[in-house]
Amino acid sequence: MRTGDQVVQGLPWRWRAQGTIFVIGGLGFLFDAWDVTLNAFLIPLVGAEWGLSLGERGWVGTANLIGMAVGAFVWGSIADTIGRKKAFSLTILMFSVFTVAGAASPDFVTFCVFRFLAGVGLGGCIPVDYALVGEFTPAKVRGRVLAAMDAFWPLGATLCGLTAAYLADLGSWRLLMLTMVLPALLLFWIRRSVPESPMFLVAKGRTAEAKKVIDDLVSRTGAPREEWRLPEPQQVQRLSAKVMFAQLKDIWRYDPKRTAALWVLFLAVFLLYYGAVTWLPSILKAQGYGTYAAFMVTTLTVAVGIVSALISAWLVDVFGRKWVIAISAPLAAVALVMFAVQLDVGGAAKAWITAYGMLIQVTIPALYAFAPELYPTHLRASGFGWASTISRVGAGFVPVLFGALLWPLLGLAWTFAAIGALVVAAVVAMMVLAPETRMQPLAEAVPS
Repeated sequence: MRTGDQVVQGLPWRWRAQGTIFVIGGLGFLFDAWDVTLNAFLIPLVGAEWGLSLGERGWVGTANLIGMAVGAFVWGSIADTIGRKKAFSLTILMFSVFTVAGAASPDFVTFCVFRFLAGVGLGGCIPVDYALVGEFTPAKVRGRVLAAMDAFWPLGATLCGLTAAYLADLGSWRLLMLTMVLPALLLFWIRRSVPESPMFLVAKGRTAEAKKVIDDLVSRTGAPREEWRLPEPQQVQRLSAKVMFAQLKDIWRYDPKRTAALWVLFLAVFLLYYGAVTWLPSILKAQGYGTYAAFMVTTLTVAVGIVSALISAWLVDVFGRKWVIAISAPLAAVALVMFAVQLDVGGAAKAWITAYGMLIQVTIPALYAFAPELYPTHLRASGFGWASTISRVGAGFVPVLFGALLWPLLGLAWTFAAIGALVVAAVVAMMVLAPETRMQPLAEAVPS
């Protein structure tokens, strides 16, 4: 007799059932993208208002990204302790409150503090949303669904870019921040209707609730009814710092090789992403582009990722997660180096930065489909969350280091080449140390 979690993973995919959760989770990812991309447009506007140096301007992005790093592991651990549903809603609420506070900041230090706190809230969206959506998604389409969810990222980044370009003449970074708060609060209200993950409920011994969710899901998908059993529940842990770091210890104990490979891969890929996107408007303005033109080129770079994410969703189930990452990530680094080398050649530079935007958005969806499949239920959100934390901590210092040290001293081409070398090393580590997860059931036991 199959267990309830096996029943959920074997159900047919239906838009009125799992698809609703996919869309609601994806909208949270949209706001994550919007907020991260917003840093690129805030840097020149905030810098101009308060007369900031290049190094000081870097803190606009760094404060936000470090907050997201903290939020990624905090909310991932919270989600594994109190439930996906509560964390699912609270991340958006915290982000909305501190974004409003940030828009009202009277000085730069206060602004950075509120950007950090908004980042803590939004940083939890990726690990929590992916854990919840992944646990409701049938195994046979899980890779495709989780990769397709990343299409919400370039969509959010594009909406941010279009809004920034439209408001560029006003020069109001405060209004630019407030434009995403009302829809985010609406999403908070909608998220209250999302059911708790049955796999989480089973793990925590809430068997009556788990049975209700699973039976309802079977009914809504139209699957034939069958007898199934609930697995033995695990002991419920109360949320604490001790629990969070115990989860970190458990992640490494579960499989140190795959964890090491995943952390290095996350760090390298997001150094490549944030290093380029965060500073792209400023790089273009330094080349003589006007504010509107610089914002629109940046918007195009992220907008092409909408198509790329859909392509990635198909590729990961055909060729596997690892091969998609292994090919697209190094090629994205090459395109970025070529952009820097030919920056003075307008047409060529635009072509290379567009190619970079397409390739990096093939890599990231595949990485997000890959990461949560490497861990069992009780570590899925926190395992993904800690990997996301490492990437955000490393990438979080990129805006400051890029503006104060790397760009002025090494130049763009050598800076991007160094990051590209790290990407290649991370891909090699992944290919050697991590297993392929295509069409595999979600892990529930320590690998032999």
